[in-house]
Amino acid sequence: MQKDLRAKNSNLKPQFYMYIFGASGQARAIIDILDPDVKISGVFDDDPKIKDILGFKVNGPVPEDFEFDAPLFIAIGDNKSRKLLQEKFQKRTSFGIILHKSAIVSRRTTIGEGTVIMEGAIVKVNTFIGKQVIVNTSSSVDHDCVVGDYVHIAPQATLCGGAEIGEGTLVGANSTVLPGVKVGKWCTIVAGAVVSKNLQDGAIKRRQD
Repeated sequence: MQKDLRAKNSNLKPQFYMYIFGASGQARAIIDILDPDVKISGVFDDDPKIKDILGFKVNGPVPEDFEFDAPLFIAIGDNKSRKLLQEKFQKRTSFGIILHKSAIVSRRTTIGEGTVIMEGAIVKVNTFIGKQVIVNTSSSVDHDCVVGDYVHIAPQATLCGGAEIGEGTLVGANSTVLPGVKVGKWCTIVAGAVVSKNLQDGAIKRRQD
């Protein structure tokens, strides 16, 4: 079932708490779009040199004995890294879902844990989006699409109706996957490419192909 961390329209708005893992570019983008009613309980990152992000203290790596009392959001852009971190922490905590208030998301969709749908993105009816997916700024996912775990749909990319994207694939900025096309796991679709035929696992689709 879709979870929505946007505040409801009421005089007494609920508050949500969340931990953030990551303290670089993707984390800045995530912190920046959080609803004011989502309170950051703490920020972690494995790089000991990073001490601060947008005014929030970075606590370093997650201690082995740390007990999460709120969901964790993995704010890392690299798909393989998100998978590793999901597997590392999945027995210790749940994972938040973030929907920007300007995103248009059908109520008849399924969105997995750890996914973010960013500013101006559109997700249409009967679409399935897996866990730890990035649906980036102004991207479009049409009806009846299937998006696997750990996928990144980059800014202004378009998935036409019935497209299927395999685990870990990068759908590059301004690229288009045509209706009904099936893209395998851990593929790379280069920015601006048009995918008109099915792609096998690990394929790289360039603009000139």
